[in-house]
Amino acid sequence: MLFPRKPIIRFYSEQDHCCGQRLVVQKTRRKSVVTLNGRFIAHETVHNCSVCLHVYASKALLKLVAGRCTVAYDVLVFVGKALFQRYRTAEEVRTELASRGVRLSASEINYLGRKFICYLAHGHRRAMPRINQAMTLAGGYILHLDAMHEHDAPSLMTGIDSLSKIVLANMKMPSEHNDHITPFLRKLKTDHGTPIACVHDMGLGILKAVAEVFPGVRDFICHFHFLRDIGKDYLGSSYDRLRKRLRHHTISSRLHAIIREGQHSLRAHDYNAESLVQAFEAFQNFDQDKRALSTASAYSLALWALHGKHCGDGYGFPFDLPLLEFANRLIKLHRCLAELFHLGADRREHPLLNKLARLSSDIAKDTELIAAADELIWRCEIFDRLRIAMRIAPTGGSHGINDDGTTQAMSSIRHDVKQFRCGLEPRLSADALSRKMAEQIDKYGDKLFADPIEVDTPSGKSIIYPQRTNNILEQFFRSIRRKHRRKTGNNSMQRVLQTMLSDTPLIKNLDNPKYMDILLDGKANLEELFAEIGNISLEDTAESKADTDRILPGFRTLANKPNLPDQVVRLYHSVYQ
Repeated sequence: MLFPRKPIIRFYSEQDHCCGQRLVVQKTRRKSVVTLNGRFIAHETVHNCSVCLHVYASKALLKLVAGRCTVAYDVLVFVGKALFQRYRTAEEVRTELASRGVRLSASEINYLGRKFICYLAHGHRRAMPRINQAMTLAGGYILHLDAMHEHDAPSLMTGIDSLSKIVLANMKMPSEHNDHITPFLRKLKTDHGTPIACVHDMGLGILKAVAEVFPGVRDFICHFHFLRDIGKDYLGSSYDRLRKRLRHHTISSRLHAIIREGQHSLRAHDYNAESLVQAFEAFQNFDQDKRALSTASAYSLALWALHGKHCGDGYGFPFDLPLLEFANRLIKLHRCLAELFHLGADRREHPLLNKLARLSSDIAKDTELIAAADELIWRCEIFDRLRIAMRIAPTGGSHGINDDGTTQAMSSIRHDVKQFRCGLEPRLSADALSRKMAEQIDKYGDKLFADPIEVDTPSGKSIIYPQRTNNILEQFFRSIRRKHRRKTGNNSMQRVLQTMLSDTPLIKNLDNPKYMDILLDGKANLEELFAEIGNISLEDTAESKADTDRILPGFRTLANKPNLPDQVVRLYHSVYQ
């Protein structure tokens, strides 16, 4: 804003002699450069040597902006951090830049974001020897593997070292089949060597690929994933039966109808909840309107029953069983209201309570629902004993799905799980699901209990404790989804996974001070690092879409045609006639 016209800044070659002779001017060239300080015109004088014909451009200009580019590195880094670290939309970044006097279109900002990822990936590859050296000094690395996927979008697999907290490698693949995971692990092994141990979920593709690429390496399963998968198998069938019976009675809809009716009536009478609280405290004080009191009671009870569907510790199924709590509240409601009307209360004076009574009575008389709830109760008791033995996802825990388990000795956990396994014996002959649980414990027992690992380091022997869960990656993927929702208001990652560059998770490393020291290698900031890298092409880094699509373009539409076989037959009939 200080300049009515863009200022002209002159740049010259820093070298003036070559081959014993003074350099001569080859040409001058001008280009408009966009920086965070605004735009200016760079007037560059290019020299060359008359003997060897070597061309000398201005290094000072190349430190500001790449050759054949007009956007400076400081703008590139600002856009990249805004899009991927602060998760701003392109329009928000455009507004921020405009306040600095920098005007770029939304499409150019998105292009610069992808270019930022390419530069970061290039710098990461250049830093691999230093990353490997740092991991060697720590005694090696423990590889955590996981993939983010959604519907038909390609899976984004990431490998991270839990000791240094550095994202090591990423790859987009059509699915989590071992045929796709194996090349990823082979490349990771070539770049970083063999890990001390691997930690991952129970996916068959990962299990097979790790066994093939890292034979003999300690291979552990995330305790949370193990418990969750066992719980889903053990509780799933009875929980599904309970859900179907509740849906059959349309309980939630009927409760909401009672709530709406009660709300309308209470608003009309300007009824305050404090009146009901006072009635509870006074017990026999019925000076207030009995009809309003009855409506308020029914309204409160309906809300209480529905609240059961939202109970839990934040772990999700099978650790939390909100429908079981919902059914138990309805059964308790039936007993209480049956007692109320048995005491002589007139149903005509309590229309909403009467509706609640009939609704809860339907649940209490449903033998199939009661049987499913009873089965869930005793199965939950057994499953909770396994949770206690494994010291993870405890009932009433406050960490939810971020729970990493206790730090108790693995030998103690192993002993208690073994005791639990022995306690299942009496049920094995009569219960197929208990047999399956026992088989799962026997099958994966060796992959569950990671004893401390002794490794050799340059400073002597060191003890490393592998993490019990894969939360380091699960939390990272959840943060990507959360920031995506903040950015777009959309919970689906399908389109993002189809278009994003596979190296995007390297953004996580920018929050790691140790990694930044390794990456920059003495440079002051990312701008200096990118300037040293120089010009790069997005095409060299971007993945081919054909390599990651599960279904070839256009064929999904054909597969959705209900009469496709008839059309194929008619086509060939016309060909061979």
